Amino acid sequence: MVQKKILVVEDDTNLGLLLVDLLESENYYVDLCTDGVTGLKFAESRPFDLCIFDVMLPKMDGFSLTKMLRNQGYEMPIIFLTAKSMIEDKLNGYNIGAEDYLTKPFHHEELLCKINVILKRYCRQMNAVELPKEFSIGAYTFKYDRQELEYEGTSIRLTQKENEVLYLLCLNKDKILKREEAVLKIYGKKDYFLGRSFDVFISKIRKLLKKDP
Repeated sequence: MVQKKILVVEDDTNLGLLLVDLLESENYYVDLCTDGVTGLKFAESRPFDLCIFDVMLPKMDGFSLTKMLRNQGYEMPIIFLTAKSMIEDKLNGYNIGAEDYLTKPFHHEELLCKINVILKRYCRQMNAVELPKEFSIGAYTFKYDRQELEYEGTSIRLTQKENEVLYLLCLNKDKILKREEAVLKIYGKKDYFLGRSFDVFISKIRKLLKKDP
């Protein structure tokens, strides 16, 4: 089995080293960075199967780091580790493309379980049966592979989650897609925060398509 590569960006040295030991004991290859700028350089310089980012980082916070990677087209799953437990922070994390969110302190077994589930789901998505990647939506053309929505010769760049939600809707054209099922397919689980995050993306997609009534 190919060894999975994980990038950990955590400014707490003790926690960072503990995470490295924990993940290496599970046969993951791990790189550790202690600030957001270095983490960005590492993420851009080599392929990672999954990233674990603290939110409160020196030089560049975890949210900004994630936004920069997503804007550049990096799609590896990202888990946030943070001491913040506010609803707004969790929604922000999901809305910018995080796969999951763990509030400190957390159980190591829970983190390992989340990593295992996310990597399995990600591998299934990568190896899925070939499906159409381009769709006509009224006067729009949606290009899933390029994360683009075209209208009258102008291209709009979609975020990763906008892209995934719109793709799910296109694959279920002329079908009733229940909100709960959609949330489960997009995020891999269902809870209040993920449902709120999904609603935000539906609202964004409606605005993107508003030029064609």
